[in-house]
Amino acid sequence: MNTRAHALNFVPAGAPPGRGRLAIVGAWMRRYRGVIVGIQWGVLAAYLVLVAVPAFLPLPERAAHIWDDLTLFAQFVFWGIWWPFVLVSMMLLGRVWCGVLCPEGFATEQVSRFGLGRPVPRWIKWGGWPFVAFLGTTIYGQLVSVYQYPKAVLLVLGGSTVAAIAIGLVYGREKRIWCRHLCPVNGVFGLLARLAPVHFRSDRGAWEAHGRAAVEPVNCAPLLDLRRMDSASACHMCGRCSGHRGAIALEARVPGSEVLRMTENDTSRWEVRLLVFGLIGAAIGAFQWSASPWFVQAKLAVAGYLVEHDSFALLGDNAPWWLLTHYPQANDVFTWLDGLMIVGYIGAAAVLIGGWISLWLRAAARVTRGAASDLRLAYALIPLGGVGVFLGLSALTVTLLGAEGVLIPHLGAIRGALLAVASLASVALAARMLAALGRWRRLAALGLFALAAAGAVLPWVLMYYVW
Repeated sequence: MNTRAHALNFVPAGAPPGRGRLAIVGAWMRRYRGVIVGIQWGVLAAYLVLVAVPAFLPLPERAAHIWDDLTLFAQFVFWGIWWPFVLVSMMLLGRVWCGVLCPEGFATEQVSRFGLGRPVPRWIKWGGWPFVAFLGTTIYGQLVSVYQYPKAVLLVLGGSTVAAIAIGLVYGREKRIWCRHLCPVNGVFGLLARLAPVHFRSDRGAWEAHGRAAVEPVNCAPLLDLRRMDSASACHMCGRCSGHRGAIALEARVPGSEVLRMTENDTSRWEVRLLVFGLIGAAIGAFQWSASPWFVQAKLAVAGYLVEHDSFALLGDNAPWWLLTHYPQANDVFTWLDGLMIVGYIGAAAVLIGGWISLWLRAAARVTRGAASDLRLAYALIPLGGVGVFLGLSALTVTLLGAEGVLIPHLGAIRGALLAVASLASVALAARMLAALGRWRRLAALGLFALAAAGAVLPWVLMYYVW
């Protein structure tokens, strides 16, 4: 009894009653905001060290280990733990990473307190930035081998952080303009967070009932409309608004329920492009090219043609490290042809896989006769997109652990199970979207959707079980 009474003391004045234990967690986050800020400063300091210092150290020796070499340790932290499991956290907890731990978002918000505070121009608000930024960083990261070399990490992650700070210094006041509009992973995080079983929700009735009573103002860094907040897509889960006007609380919900509640007006063509052509198409190409026999055959064919025609310019390996991978001391050097082939492979994967998915989604939408558009059906593919990228990123986790003698048993079965669960989740979401249709039309549309989903599954099957 004493423990329960103590927990209830965390609820701020005016918090709506009966919201459940999660509301207490949200209230704690608001009351102990200083603790969260302290954590953010610590994460920022560690992030800066791990991004910057290894870039000025020699490359690890063959006998080096994660626990005795800072470069390998940073590589494991960033690409073996952080990136894959941040994506998992989005699907399980929403964007808690963004609001509580992200060093880049914290940095841009802090510097904006002292910046110029200019209004956000229209070009920054363009809806295509998440797609363009994700595609650009994905391709560029492969060209400079960001997962393998610390200089590339400093260039990609450090460059992104510098850009975030620059935006914070110019636009907004104590806001996260970079995060809202320009962050390369903002769109991906927003998509995955729609699946989360928890979110901060505003009760419109309680909001209006609060009337004009005095309230403590809330600084929503990602610039959300708190009165109408229901989606977890853009919310950073920082907890600052918990209990505001007695209307906002952290609540549980059925996983994927936000996707099912979406109307046609809630869909975004740019968001769907990011999902289908970026998170699924381009990401698969980025993870797959180094293991693809098709890539090797195509490169050999082009190289042979160039040699036969005495054209050797593209076979040169004189590109700087910040443009193409160039580490002779590690026997890892890309030629200009390598760079062009990598871009071509990722681009082809994006177009072919994304095109396949789009084709069958449109066919499924036509069968529904307006009951569900191809855009709305595309959101049912979020589980496959999220799990697919996790499988690709976790391959590096497996490689890094394997180098230390840590082998994961039944790895093939685990990957297959994850892919199967994601496939079933996507099909289940689509089936719920189509539930109002007649039996035969529903089955036909669901079959066409399954063909679209196969485009997101087959490449992983090829990569892990065929090649």
